[in-house]
Amino acid sequence: MRCRQCEETIKNGGCTKIGVCGKTPEVADAQDLLIQSLMVLSKAAEEKDLPADVLADIDARVADGLFMTLTNTNFDLDTIQSCFRENKALIKELDAACHFCGTSHPPEGVGIESFDRNADLRSLKELLLAGLKGLAAYYHHAVVLGRTDEEVEAFLRKGLAAIRKDLSADELVALNMECGEAGVTCMALLDKANTDTFGTPEITVVKTGVGKNPGILISGHDLKDLRMLLEQTRGTGIDVYTHGEMLPANAYPELKRYDNLVGNYGGAWYEQKKEFASFNGPILLTTNCVLIPTDEYKDRLFTTGVAGVSGVKYIPADVNGDKDFSEIIMMAKGCKPPEKIDDMELVIGLAHGTVLSLADKVVDAVKTGAIKRFVVMAGCDGREKGRTYYTEFAKALPADTVILTAGCAKYRYNKLGLGDIGGIPRVIDAGQCNDCYSLVVIADALSKAFGVSINELPLSFNIAWFEQKACLVLLSLLHLGIKDIMLGPRLPEFVTPAILDVLVGTFGLKANGEVGSDMRILRIEA
Repeated sequence: MRCRQCEETIKNGGCTKIGVCGKTPEVADAQDLLIQSLMVLSKAAEEKDLPADVLADIDARVADGLFMTLTNTNFDLDTIQSCFRENKALIKELDAACHFCGTSHPPEGVGIESFDRNADLRSLKELLLAGLKGLAAYYHHAVVLGRTDEEVEAFLRKGLAAIRKDLSADELVALNMECGEAGVTCMALLDKANTDTFGTPEITVVKTGVGKNPGILISGHDLKDLRMLLEQTRGTGIDVYTHGEMLPANAYPELKRYDNLVGNYGGAWYEQKKEFASFNGPILLTTNCVLIPTDEYKDRLFTTGVAGVSGVKYIPADVNGDKDFSEIIMMAKGCKPPEKIDDMELVIGLAHGTVLSLADKVVDAVKTGAIKRFVVMAGCDGREKGRTYYTEFAKALPADTVILTAGCAKYRYNKLGLGDIGGIPRVIDAGQCNDCYSLVVIADALSKAFGVSINELPLSFNIAWFEQKACLVLLSLLHLGIKDIMLGPRLPEFVTPAILDVLVGTFGLKANGEVGSDMRILRIEA
């Protein structure tokens, strides 16, 4: 086992015995084999003239298989091995070259150490794989809503096939930028899928307290799952609460119309074990982020989509994509109401459609000096004590500064009560991590309004990463030409010093450090 794909690896050096996430060596090995099988299938698709139905099958396997290997998504060994066996059968059917298909254990030449003998080239390939996993995750969410894109599918295959090729550093840098380009396309696709299906998010005040009814807690990213749950719990006397990355769902008109959607419970993904225990009722974990549960709530936990945990009940979809949540609903009826953990009001729903409707107001605030600077503080949250940095950074920002955020990074400062500037919230919450696209749209609109490039705006980037979707967002920002991004709480371990020098020299990428000095580096006037 050698896994270093997330920010939380042991001493930032990679997990070799068991993952910090709880992933076992057996699961890690099975995921390595699954990824290798997807590389073989992608290479076959690149080299062979395959029928459309076979190519579509491969594309579905690639998107779901890569997503399954993303941090904190699937820990179910049986499911991962089953996907691998199905891939092996298709590889044999296609008569594709595969040196490992006869084994059930990963031989030499499957894991990340085998990607390239050169550490710097291997580093670029690991960065590419991280971006591909993030791309697959966002694409999966779009496909669930009936949206597809041939260019995104083609790049997923191209990128996977390239990892085993003998490529130069320049070629690999170009592939990473192409991955960022595909990321922009995919996030735009998912944005349209969400708004076409659920409406344009509206400015919404979400309560974090609890009621007297029994409840169901839903976490993750899949809004379609939430809508099905709301429909099936309507009129049952059961309240539905969002958690983590599901918080933005409360701002979509199609979901707001359900009076059984009563608010948000808890915070970021890493608080699951504490918050799920106190919720008392059943929890539905959509794709992703999943923690291996404690016995205190394991029997109340359900997964769906590509999420999975051994010993946890899984809710499948039927051939039409519909899911039956009756077991969860029946369990909820016999549970106590959730315990209160806080009682606040959060302002959400400030995606690009809403913010652009206020464009004149925002531009005027900048012109009059009421708003001096925007700071993008999007991305991931995590368990490390060092992530209190983002809370302290937000507190230290002058009152004429607006935070643009998306993803669970918001939980480090969205309950600070930072107020507003002339009615414009100082924390503009665009939504889930994929809604970083909204922040780019907002920045682009501001650049056009002032007749300058994005890099010339009073705009700074201090973003937090944790897993592979954040890597895809970073590559997307770099593709768009955005420079001087500050990244933390620490840089990816798989980025070698030489590759870091390239990123610093080409894009001005910076590692965050101390709040005061970072504010000066980002040209924020205290």
